[in-house]
Amino acid sequence: MRGDESRSPGCDALVTIDTNVLVPGMTASDTLLIGLVSISDRASAGVYEDKGIPGLTEWFTAAMASAWRMETRLIPDEQPVIERTLIELTDVVGCHLVLTTGGTGPAPRDVTPEATLAVAHKVLPGFGEQMRQVSLKYVPTAILSRQVGAVRGHALILNLPGQPKAIKETLEGVKGPDGEQVVPGIFAAVPYCIDLIGGPYIETNEAVVKAFRPKSAVRPKAN
Repeated sequence: MRGDESRSPGCDALVTIDTNVLVPGMTASDTLLIGLVSISDRASAGVYEDKGIPGLTEWFTAAMASAWRMETRLIPDEQPVIERTLIELTDVVGCHLVLTTGGTGPAPRDVTPEATLAVAHKVLPGFGEQMRQVSLKYVPTAILSRQVGAVRGHALILNLPGQPKAIKETLEGVKGPDGEQVVPGIFAAVPYCIDLIGGPYIETNEAVVKAFRPKSAVRPKAN
């Protein structure tokens, strides 16, 4: 993994560009580019260590079976900054998938959903509904969460929780004692959504999460 550091236009947040799993025989156009945005006043100010981006990085390392890269942003809970960052990652950087962590509760500084909706071209309510269904299996306060999913151009934007445990639960869903799926996680629907909006074909490690596609959309696995 290689990291290059720079500054994000319009804010003082540190940007880390990480090149991750590259599968032999695949070209750059086959590679999923993921934007990870951690939104926290205190973490962006260095008051405490951000846990959202490391949690997502660990999850994608385990879950992805096809090529992917990522860019990260650590920014404060400022709606104009969040909006600019989402626009930059989708329109300038060219991310196919942008995941935010933090800022989705009812507190006055929680403005991630507002920023996401402000830059969205299409809203996908099912993602937020399913995230709350998953989280309600663990905590009753999941009803306070306001995560949303949306499309901007050819990119899917999803709001996630801020804690690594909650991130993993939301993406993977609820599993029973024998590993059977009780409540599907949201990532099962992400690969097909990326297909529909013009992104690369995503394959997953089915031991972590199994992507769902209609049979007509499934490609033969490469030998």
